[in-house]
Amino acid sequence: MSNEQAWMRKLDQIRTRVLKALEGLSPHLTYHSVDHTLDVVRESERIAAEEGISGDGDLFLLKVAALYHDTGFLETYAGHEERSCEIFMRDAVHFGLTDAEKDSVKALIMATRVPQKPSTLLERIICDADLDYLGRSDFLDIGARLKQEFLHYHIVKDDQDWERLQLQFLKNHRYHTASSQRLREPLKQHNYQQLL
Repeated sequence: MSNEQAWMRKLDQIRTRVLKALEGLSPHLTYHSVDHTLDVVRESERIAAEEGISGDGDLFLLKVAALYHDTGFLETYAGHEERSCEIFMRDAVHFGLTDAEKDSVKALIMATRVPQKPSTLLERIICDADLDYLGRSDFLDIGARLKQEFLHYHIVKDDQDWERLQLQFLKNHRYHTASSQRLREPLKQHNYQQLL
């Protein structure tokens, strides 16, 4: 079996395990859902290709981190990134990963914490994948799901509070990879103007 086949087989096992666990997410997580996780995996893969990431090992670690990055929501809302790392480490005993690989996955998960401060290319990729929707045509639909979640968890108290928060977030957000700056930033700016 080639290295690539081994990575793929291991990734399939991890994906099955994570998606099964995510069935336990609260229905009130209308944004931080299985759909969001799968979107981040897809966009991580797309951005990695755009950024010239070709090593199977790097892509494998990126996808594992994308799968696990919001698993912490199974146990907590605030500080979910740390909890995601703990859940990953509990599961990692089954995956045969090296300590260095585990550390990489944890660093990638923690990089998604807002405000994002990625320091490596892989961290920049997962950060952009996590907030990719800001520069897409489905921005309003996804934003409506986030608003619903924020209202439920009392992160915002009303529509006005939500709009203020969203405008501030869009104004301060920056994409970290050249490809996202090229492909997503123009539509993000358009989305911002629409909100204004």
